[in-house]
Order: sequence, then C-alpha cells, then structure tokens
Amino acid sequence: MKSLSPPFDFYKYDPFFFFFLLVLILKFALFRFRLFQPLLLNLFPSLYLYLLFSPLLEEFFFFFFPISLCADSGAMAMRGLDEAFRGVGDKPGLDIWCILNLNLVPIPKSSHGKFFSGNAYLILHTNVLKTGVRQNYVHYWLGEDAKEVDCALASEKAIELDMALGSCTVQYREVQGFESEKFLSYFRPCIIPVEGCLSPQMIGGGPDSYTITMFSCRGDHVVHVREVPFSRHSLNHNEVFIIDTQSKIFLFSGCNSSTKSRAKALDVVQYIKENQHGGRCQVATIEDGKFVGDPDAGEFWSLFGGHAPISRDPPSETLEEPEPQSMKLFWVNKGKFLPVESATMDQAVLSSDKCYLLDCYAKLYLWMGKTVPSSEKKAAITLVEAYVHSEGRSTSTRTTFLNEGNETADFKSHFSNWPKNVSPTLYVEGKEKVAAIFKQKGFEVKELPDDQSELKEPLINCSGDLKVWLVDHHEKSLLPTEVKNRLCSGDCYVVEYNYVHNSKEYHLFYAWLGKGSTKEDRADAISITADMVDSVKGRAVMAQVYESEEPDFFFSVFKSLIVLKDGRSTAYKNLTEQKKHNASLFRIQGLGYESVQAIEVDLVPSSLNSSYCYILQEGDFFYTWIGSFSTPHDEDLLYQMLDKLSALKQSILVREDSELDDFWRILGKKSEYPKERHTRLGTEDPRLYTGSLEEDSYEGKEIYNFTQDDLTTEDALILDSHNEIFIWVGLCSNFKSKDQALLLGKKFLEAEVGHQRSIGMPIYVIGEGNEPPFFTCFFDWDPSKTNMYGNSFERKLALVKGSSNKTETNEKDAVTRKQFQSEATKLQETNSVIYPYEILKVHANTPITGIDVTRREAYMSAEEFQDKFRMTKDQFYKLPKWRQNKLKSDLDLF
Repeated sequence: MKSLSPPFDFYKYDPFFFFFLLVLILKFALFRFRLFQPLLLNLFPSLYLYLLFSPLLEEFFFFFFPISLCADSGAMAMRGLDEAFRGVGDKPGLDIWCILNLNLVPIPKSSHGKFFSGNAYLILHTNVLKTGVRQNYVHYWLGEDAKEVDCALASEKAIELDMALGSCTVQYREVQGFESEKFLSYFRPCIIPVEGCLSPQMIGGGPDSYTITMFSCRGDHVVHVREVPFSRHSLNHNEVFIIDTQSKIFLFSGCNSSTKSRAKALDVVQYIKENQHGGRCQVATIEDGKFVGDPDAGEFWSLFGGHAPISRDPPSETLEEPEPQSMKLFWVNKGKFLPVESATMDQAVLSSDKCYLLDCYAKLYLWMGKTVPSSEKKAAITLVEAYVHSEGRSTSTRTTFLNEGNETADFKSHFSNWPKNVSPTLYVEGKEKVAAIFKQKGFEVKELPDDQSELKEPLINCSGDLKVWLVDHHEKSLLPTEVKNRLCSGDCYVVEYNYVHNSKEYHLFYAWLGKGSTKEDRADAISITADMVDSVKGRAVMAQVYESEEPDFFFSVFKSLIVLKDGRSTAYKNLTEQKKHNASLFRIQGLGYESVQAIEVDLVPSSLNSSYCYILQEGDFFYTWIGSFSTPHDEDLLYQMLDKLSALKQSILVREDSELDDFWRILGKKSEYPKERHTRLGTEDPRLYTGSLEEDSYEGKEIYNFTQDDLTTEDALILDSHNEIFIWVGLCSNFKSKDQALLLGKKFLEAEVGHQRSIGMPIYVIGEGNEPPFFTCFFDWDPSKTNMYGNSFERKLALVKGSSNKTETNEKDAVTRKQFQSEATKLQETNSVIYPYEILKVHANTPITGIDVTRREAYMSAEEFQDKFRMTKDQFYKLPKWRQNKLKSDLDLF
C-alpha cells in the first residue's frame, strides 16, 4: 500500500478511519469503566460481543489492508520524511546508514560492523518480543575523527527516525572506543573501526591491498576492538593484542589479561581469519613472558625487530566506569536544567509534559514526556550535550534518550514504585468474558475455545519416577505412594523426579518450602536437597521453591496435587497450636487435565475470587462454587478434582451471586472479596546477567542478545525468565557450593524487588554439563559444546587450531563450513516428503507416523507454512529456539 505523507488527509484515503476510531473509543469505555458493561450488554448485545472479539476482526482487516497504526501513522505525521526511513522498523534485524555529504546512505548487510572513524552512522535495531510487541532501538555512532556537522546531523536524524516510528524508540549516543555493550552485541563477535573516511565507491567493496594491522582487545562477553599503531610500544601486560599479517594471525596475551578476555579475542581472530583470509591462514598464540623454545614467539618478535621488555605502564585509555556518585534529577525549563526538589526518587515525579535529565555520572538519561512537542525534544537533546561540556565530563559519556512508556530496565531501577506494565491479550479477555456472559444466561459453553483447552506438551517427560520426602527434625522420610501428592503448608519437602529426555537420564530435585513452615525445617530441606544432588551421578538440577510460587514444571510432574493447611513436622507442631476444623475451602487451579491442583485457603469469604472455582467441604458434604470470571476449562478442572476429593459423595453446585444461606453459614458472614477478573500476564523475553557477590550483595550486568557461547565456564550466570531464576554455574567458576548459588539468586531477586518481583520466585541451580531441556530451550543449543574441557580460552583455541591448517578446500567443504545453514534446507537434502498440516498436529485425528516428531513443521508445504506461521521457513529458522518452540506449540506442532 502506498504510504501517505499528508498528516490530516488520511481519512480521505481510508473510509474505515472513523469506524475504527469509534471502535477504539467504545473499547476504552468498555474495559475502563466496568459499570458501562451491563448497560451495553442489555441495550446492544451484538455490539458488545463485537467489541470483545474486535481484535480478531482487526487482524483479519489488516491482513488484507496492511496499515501499521504505529510506524506508518508516525511517518504520516511528518512532513518531509527522509526517504531512507520509509518502510523500516517492521522486520527484525539491523538497518545502518552512514552520513555522507549531509545525506543518509544505506550500508549493505555485507558491510555491517565496518565503521570508519571519520564518519557518523545511524543504526536501527528492530526486535520482536515473545508477546509480538515490536521494539526499536536507535543508536547514532560517532567516529573519533568525524566532522561536527556530521555528528549533529546524526543526532537530528535519530530524532527524525524516532518520530517516523511513532516516538516508540530508545535512542543511544555511541562514541568510538566507548560503545555500550548493547550496541556491540549486535555485531558478534566485534566491530573493527577503520581509519579514514568512507567514500561512495567503497560501499560494499573490499580492501585494495593488504597491510599489517594491530588491534587491542578488551572485554569478557562483548569485546572492544580498536586499531593501534603497529609498534612494540603499543603492547602492554593488561590487554590482548592481535597482529594480522598476510600469512598468519598472532594473538599476544598480556600476563595480566583475564582468561575470558583471551577467549573473546580468539573470536575476533576467527572472524578476521574467515572474513579477511577466507579461512586460509595460520593462527599463533603468544604468551606474555614465555619465549624460550617457541618458534611462533620468535617469528612474532621479529616483526618488531627482536624481543625487548614491554613497558609496565598501563594504557592511558580505560573502559572502567567512573566511581559512582549521588544521582541528580533535573527538569528542562526555558533552556535550562533545574533541579527537581523531591525527597525520594519516585516515578510519580515525572510529568508527561516535561523533559527530565537523570545524571548518574557514568551515564546520562534524558526522559521525554509523551506530550512534549518534537521541537522541545530536539532542544533538550542539544541542551544535554551542552551540559556534558559545562560539567567538564568526557565527550564519551554514555547518553540514553527515552520516550515515556519505553523506559529501559536500568533507567527504571533508579526509581521506586515503578508500575509494572500489564498487557493482557485482548482476544483472551474477550473469550473469557463472553464465556462468563453465556454461563450467566444459562447456556452451555464448553464448545467455546479457551486459552488452556489442552495442556501443551511440556519440555520434560512427565512420565518419569516421582518420590517425595518429608523433612522432619534434620531427617527425611519417604512418603507412601498413595499420599505423596498431598503436601502440608506447615512442612517442607524434598521432591525427586527422574526422567529420560533424548535417551539421557535427568534428575530434578525440588526443596519445597511451605508458607507456614519453620526456618529450621527450611534450612534442613535446602541442605538435604543439596546433599542428594551431590550424591547423584548424572545430570542433576536443584531448585528452591516456595509454596504459591511453584513453576509449571513442578505441577506437571505431580499431575494432581493437594496442598493442606496443617503440618506434620515436629518443629511445626511445637510452634503452632493444632486446631481441628470440620470444614475446609479449596481453590482449584491447573495447567490442564493432566496438571490440576487443590489449594486449601483460609475458611473466610475474602478467600473467594471471581476468577476461580472452589470446593467447600463440611464433613462428608461438598459445595462447588464457580466464579463468574472462571472459564469452562476451570469448571472442568473443578469436577476432575472433585472426583479425587469426594468420589461418589454428594455435592451441590453453586454459582457466584446465587449462593444458599447454608453456604455462607459454613464459610462465614458474607463480605467483600476480589471480583476483578484475574489478568494472565503475557510471557516476556528471557534476560541473561553476569553474577557475583560483593560484600554480600549482588553485582552484575546484563548480557544483551545472548547466545550459548556467553555461558563461559569461569562464570556463574543468571537467566531470568520472569517466572523462574536459573543460576548457571560453570565448572571453573568460584561458586563451589549450591548454597552460594542459591544466595546469588536470592540477592539478585532482592535487587529486583523494586520492580515488583517476588522474593520467593523459584531458583534453579544448574551445573555446567547438566543443563535440562527447560533451560536449553532459551538458547539455540548445540550439545557438542557441552562436551569440551579446559577453560574458555583452551576450548576456543582448540576450535581455532582445528581449522587453521586447512589451506585447500573444495566446493563441498565450503558448503559444510556455512555456519548459519537453515534447518529447512538441511531437511530438504534428506527428505522432500510434504504432508498436510492437519495430520502433522500433535493431537491430529489421524496422526502421521514415520516422521521426525521434533520437526513436524518442516514437512509442511511452503504455502501452508506461510499461511500458518505468517513467515517463510528461512525466516522461522532464524528465530531463537525458544521462539520457534513457542510458535510451534501455539499451532499444536510441539
């Protein structure tokens, strides 16, 4: 569809404009003001149902009339939009432009990562989250020799690009040599700035001649590479250096450099070898201080005219951040920064009609309210640069520009009480509300689809062996099979689950800590679980789980679970007075028919919730209570659990607002309880952090765009899936006990509590080489990488050396060396059979046999694949593995 530039003539070209505007207004009134719902339902029931299901209709409309109401509307709101920005920001990946002759010139993908120090660049990174939300990050990179006019234009174009994308981006100012780790993560393994300026004739071309170059490398997870003069005086003991000659690449490791820095430098060596030498050159490693008997060392020093001592003085430039100082918050008023007078750093101090500067000394953040005009935003950005000069700061000070509603996690961390974004799926909201309406009217609604109609295939085998031990007085006792699915809130348990995955045996141990359990029992449970994990030979994983914070996998291995309020341990009985109750109230919940739970709650009316179903028991008599916002799926789970609790016993069905007097007699006098529909939060993308304990507090930083290669054996890393915390412990790390790893997870959660994180979130401890499938699903996992030994430098050196002697290759070998060959292509080479989607589904009526069930989607035709996944197979296989699994699961192919 042709893009339209006039901002106020959109309605002339789109007859549906006012229709959708009306729908948006009515939807806001419907979901924002609940008192409006009954009125609309009674007067206009058809319109009410349409509004609930309108997301589906809108998706249908936009499929045939592809209009982007975020990006394109932002573009249409701009007159004179740069042609380079039209159509960008929709597809995942990178778009790069260079400022040449005061114009934006696009850089081809073949030259991405190659930056000239005499130029300024504009970079757009587009990412699509698991929720389907698109994120755009804008960086403008300033070479150390770039002209001031080009730098200023790059800043202006960054603002223009932000506006073209609907003012929904985060902007970063990047200075050569001081780039942020987020920026460098786009260009694995590195960027190598080139001296001089880019010319139009050089775009997409290679070097005319080969000259010896020398680089310094610093960094553990992303590497900062800079070209240094080819001289002995450039060497020092603290860094790693690469000397690239026409026939051989030398890696010199300073004696004070870290193992991880050396390993990352080897990635750079491999990159240079493949891209500059076609994979046909030798690699030599030189140890600082080791010279005798090493021919490579002799050849290396001969490049500098012979061996000589290296200066002990450290390099003048450093990437270390300045010492932290007190934060300052300013607001922009008439071209000046005025301090904000506030006793606390609360999110409420930020006003939508103002711009604010948060000065953290090492970093600067400019926050721009959503109602601030674009002219004021430009003026505020210019004012920030003047502020850096007036304060005597380095011009390399990292600066981030944020639009309201698109704040980064590190910015939010400086404020207290930052509200958590809740973005439930409108379609799911509509389905559940329509089901509730029909139930209230007395209709049968089991035929309506719901979001949990079937338990999706879990990532682990749920048909394994389950054992449960009760922890009591420093000992554990095995529970009989008939009661192992009944836990008590006043106790602690050790749960052992053994299962087989891909012909390998795995062991999963949970320390389950009841809400009413004593500190003594909790400490014993964790200690006993750690000892059991250490005693097992094979792939063992430990997890600490608090009651009501259990992960899905915990419930899946139990299949059905009943949690009672009392306790059986000696410590609990000594601490708590035992009271006998003739009645009990159970909340029913579950993931599916193979995973349902009955949780005993307090016998009071406030324990009810309109989003759930309950069982009220008095002696041999049962009431089943169905909340008005519960789904047909919830009701099915209720009857399934009722059969387990009271098979062949009498029960009375009660729907919300239709309770009998006897119901309230048992439960207590009728009073208020939560009647708001429980919102199921969408899944979020996982994040990876480095982790260490400094003076009993968490210290670490985020690793952006992480891969399996970021799991370095010297580290303890934290994978945050937002539902669970995984502590991955490398074999060569300083963390030698499970208690240390659990403490790291606890301190990490304490640091995140300000972001409304629960301190009781499940914590898994995973040792290197024992990674379970529910951890590896977050990576594009290569099992062969787990079978290597030595530190990270030795492992990568073995890989580099393994291919360094191959100087002759044929066409077949060249194809084999392709690192990113798509899975679809590999399958086509061995199997060209195509099957319809309906028989490839996991729950098909007539399922197909004789296929690779882990790759059902690969047997679909290209046309049907495009229709179901809304993308090509090549695009699908470029997604992260966890994202592939999520899409396949949604289509019943996983």
